[in-house]
Amino acid sequence: MKRYFSYYLLLIFSFSVGLVGAQDFSTLEEQFAKSSILPKHHFGFSLYDLDSNKFVFGKQEDQHFVPASNTKVFTLFASLKIIGDSIPGIQYVERGDSLIFWGTGDPTFLHPKLDSRRVYNFLCSSDKKLFYVPQHSSEPAYREGWAIEDYAYDYQPEISSFPIYGNLVRFSASGKGIVAVPSYFDREIGISERSSKYFSVKRALNSNKFDMSSVNVPSGYRTSRPFIWSDSLLVKLLQDTLHREVQSLVDYKKPLDIQTLYSVPRNLILREMMLPSDNFLAEHLTMVSSDLRYQGFYTDSLRSEIHKAYYGGFLDSIELRDGSGLSTYNRVSPRSLIQVLLEIKKLIPDDNQRYLYFPAGGVDGTLKNAYALDQGVPFVWAKTGTIHAVHCQSGYLVTRTGRRYAFSFLNNNFMTSTSNVRKEMVRIMTFIRQNY
Repeated sequence: MKRYFSYYLLLIFSFSVGLVGAQDFSTLEEQFAKSSILPKHHFGFSLYDLDSNKFVFGKQEDQHFVPASNTKVFTLFASLKIIGDSIPGIQYVERGDSLIFWGTGDPTFLHPKLDSRRVYNFLCSSDKKLFYVPQHSSEPAYREGWAIEDYAYDYQPEISSFPIYGNLVRFSASGKGIVAVPSYFDREIGISERSSKYFSVKRALNSNKFDMSSVNVPSGYRTSRPFIWSDSLLVKLLQDTLHREVQSLVDYKKPLDIQTLYSVPRNLILREMMLPSDNFLAEHLTMVSSDLRYQGFYTDSLRSEIHKAYYGGFLDSIELRDGSGLSTYNRVSPRSLIQVLLEIKKLIPDDNQRYLYFPAGGVDGTLKNAYALDQGVPFVWAKTGTIHAVHCQSGYLVTRTGRRYAFSFLNNNFMTSTSNVRKEMVRIMTFIRQNY
């Protein structure tokens, strides 16, 4: 009798485990069906159970979308694979009384928030003559599919082999006028001849001339504008900042005994790229990765190599033209985003460590104000992506029962506000949190 009773209990237990493993997603299907927002535009959704290691729910999950800054998830993966613990700041060699140096694409040099001053102090304190070597590169200042009219905005600085000050000029009110950082650009400020109701600073399309409105400068005014980068301008800015002569040394090949000076921890830059969604950092992490891989700037080759090694085996094809997501030529599917999230999980198996690279809903980054905490804790860690008529989220979710998921929610071509689309995504992700 005891034997039959034990067998009966085992059957009940096995049946219960089967129910847990085979989750019922019909109620989630109902949440999508009752949406008044989603049917009006192109959207895709994919949900992957990290505990059972399988895709469990999808809506148009194999279709292609413009991912906007969800592209940075791919950049995160590539950076984790290629860049070591620290970012290479400069490469250099000493020859007699000369210090000869090359750029590495490091985005942190004299960056107001990220610079460690290691490279600056090294160059400033050297008792040798300084020679900067320009590098022959076919890398454009803008990637394919970028909007040319965005040249004037701080979210689209130029891409360069040796960034300085984040490739931005920062203007602020000073008395009745404005001052620039770096101060080199003070000489480039003029007064616009066009009448204007509000004060602004604008840059000409093809030059580093900046015009400010003729109206009074508001107290506390601050703004940033990209400048046109060039090797010659870099040398001038270095001289102006280091307060010493810097010469350009053309066509000097890198020797075998070249050394590398590292600047800042890699993970610091990765978090800064992911949480506030910094396009400048994303593109230059790609430049750094390329320089490490090929000893030169060949980002197309880098994307092609990584695609063949990793993305080529994905369930759906993808196309990436940049590292930031500003390009409208990028195409990915929800499933491919989940698959790169799984690749990142392989590199960082610890959940808490991995979540540090993603905005936490209700806590920080671009999701700080999107989600409310549930039971006092965040439950979504995801990268957002937003350009015109595009809004996306891809990342990780933990439910009240402790179940762990990877998800990707991509929205394109909507006519409503981004806020309405965001609220709909949050509604559905919160439902998953509370019901699975």
